[in-house]
Amino acid sequence: MADPAADVGLPTVESSLRNNLQALLKEVNGQSTSQKGMLRWRVEKKLESDPSCSVSLVRLLLQELEKKLEAVSTTHETRPYEHVIPVLHTLYYVVIQSGAMIPSSLYQTAYERLIKLLILPKPYSAVALSTLRSIRMEMITPGSLYQRRVTAEQHLKNEHYTLQEKVFALADPAVFSPRLEAAVRGHLEASGFLRNTAAVQRAAVLRVLQTGLGTSCQSSGLARALEALEDHVVEKYFQEVVAAVEQSIQGAAGGRAKYLNRLHDMYGDILTASKEEITTADDCTSVRCTALPAPEITFLLWRQEEDLWNLLANLALCGSRNSSVDEETKDRGHSVRSEDGGTQPDLRERDFDYRAQPLVRNRMCAFKNMKPADKLTLMSEKIEASPGSSPDRRRHATRVVVMGDDRVLGRLARAYHSIRERESKRLVLTKKLNLQLYYIPVTDMEAPLCPPDIPCQGEGRLSLASLLGRVDPWYNSSINSLPAAISKLAGKHNQSEPSPQNLYLLDTLCYYLRCGTQPVNLPLYSVKMTRSGCNVSSVVEEMFVSHLEAELPEFRHLKEKSAKEPSARRKKSTVDVFGAVMSVSYTKISVSKRDVVKGEAFMACGVVITPELAAGTSGSSGKDYLNVRFDSVNPGHNKQIQAQNISIKTLEERTLSVCLDRDSRRTYADVQRLEIYPCLDPGCSIRSRFSVSSERELLLSKYLDKVLSLPINTFTGVTI
Repeated sequence: MADPAADVGLPTVESSLRNNLQALLKEVNGQSTSQKGMLRWRVEKKLESDPSCSVSLVRLLLQELEKKLEAVSTTHETRPYEHVIPVLHTLYYVVIQSGAMIPSSLYQTAYERLIKLLILPKPYSAVALSTLRSIRMEMITPGSLYQRRVTAEQHLKNEHYTLQEKVFALADPAVFSPRLEAAVRGHLEASGFLRNTAAVQRAAVLRVLQTGLGTSCQSSGLARALEALEDHVVEKYFQEVVAAVEQSIQGAAGGRAKYLNRLHDMYGDILTASKEEITTADDCTSVRCTALPAPEITFLLWRQEEDLWNLLANLALCGSRNSSVDEETKDRGHSVRSEDGGTQPDLRERDFDYRAQPLVRNRMCAFKNMKPADKLTLMSEKIEASPGSSPDRRRHATRVVVMGDDRVLGRLARAYHSIRERESKRLVLTKKLNLQLYYIPVTDMEAPLCPPDIPCQGEGRLSLASLLGRVDPWYNSSINSLPAAISKLAGKHNQSEPSPQNLYLLDTLCYYLRCGTQPVNLPLYSVKMTRSGCNVSSVVEEMFVSHLEAELPEFRHLKEKSAKEPSARRKKSTVDVFGAVMSVSYTKISVSKRDVVKGEAFMACGVVITPELAAGTSGSSGKDYLNVRFDSVNPGHNKQIQAQNISIKTLEERTLSVCLDRDSRRTYADVQRLEIYPCLDPGCSIRSRFSVSSERELLLSKYLDKVLSLPINTFTGVTI
């Protein structure tokens, strides 16, 4: 007989979930970031504590999707699309985290509504397509999303699904004090010390069986049966589960019935092997919590730019310590094959030793050894990395999370360019690793993030975090709330037991890693600086991603004095002091997208240049561009232009002091001339020193954007 209390409680639970979901969607458009992300985290925790509520939550999410579809059909504005992203990602996360069997009818409804969302413009349709693929896989093979995710993140060895993932968190020492470093390191690496392979395998077997069999599986009895088995027996059943999942996926819809029968047989075998008897006390409707365990995260202070290359190269070359990159690659670099044919290289635990000595790079004959097929790889990868593309299952995923402010992204931009340059000469990483970049803003200053609808001005060092928040409101809600949470950890790291509240950072990072699959491509700009000193001219080539500031040092005191004066007093001044003469030539952007070259002279004491992402702004020409502000000693006479590229030359034998990405470590003095233009991607260079480009290369190059961008993963992404 059914429990009447359960029937009364269901509407209460669903009502609570509905209220939480409505509040979650409302906060996306909110201005404050202090409490954002907490609602999503609380819903996630509720799902972990009570997996049975997942069916109700999926139903509510599908109702929200229906509302969004109706809004889209009645208006052509983009505002209704904003809530589609959090609904889609929440739907995916509920499905992958839920241990309950979701009815096929509910999956079918989800499938039909996701199909309708494909009419939306990119990047919304790209996220809908990604969610659609996941839902379809779970419809055919229940438990597959969880099993694949656990297998990859926990590095569980098997012969059927060999994709593995590794997570590195690189923190900027300029932002992380020793106290904060110790707190965050202990927080992120704690899960790795408590990892038990047998326990993870038991949870995976339990999860797949109870998800696939539903009420036919008595979860409590199955859990006791798995605990009674020895570890090597559990591993045998885990291997059988992985094999069943992969064979079902490859067999498409026709394999579902065979898959479920196989799970039922396995369920009986486990109970028989453990001699566990199902009693009447076992509740067939109960669902055991099998929440996804956090992946192993390696936390490092990023002191040298070369550290990233050494980290990735050591991982790709299977722990090689003394041999050169070229020699190792010659012997082992071409063993990767597709997931449905052959095997992949096995990344063992020793391959993840980041303490390895720096690799010796041998560039001799790098061009001569470059194979014709390799020249297309980097260009093809750039196309595959666009929003909506399916992940490459041939390569192991390497997720690099950088933590800091604009300065650490400037360092990442230079390191990423260096990697592309080395790969264009000799493929080392590309064939083995699928590099994914993530960004968590952390600052040592009190400057708050700018609201998502207002461009960031002034000296804040989180301008790129604000930009990502503007183009992706779900990133602003979920990730831009972390700086405050991280700063609080420094005062709690000496606690013996981490409180549940402290899990917010780790849980949010895991959510970001699993759902942040759509890249925002931050434009990179090359800087050519002509310097003079000791009667000798030199040229320095650099790049920046967020900010370039150049000033005439002799006007610095006047500018500071003017900034301190009240605005009313400045207006009464009868003498205007502007600065020195600068000769400027630039390519102006226009609505017609035609290049217009202009030459002018400005009176200024300094220049501030910030890139703008055209896809994230309204009324733009469709191209990324530079905002260039010429600062006067009197702020009321500042000039501002927009350009694709620009050349600035000082006259009267004056020189500039140039600072890149607000990083004092990247300051250059005695600069007479600045040339700034979009940075070209070394991986898209189709001509080598020894061969003529093929027809296929020329055709691909014709339609490929050769400008290098820094792909930072977000939830929405931006189509460039």
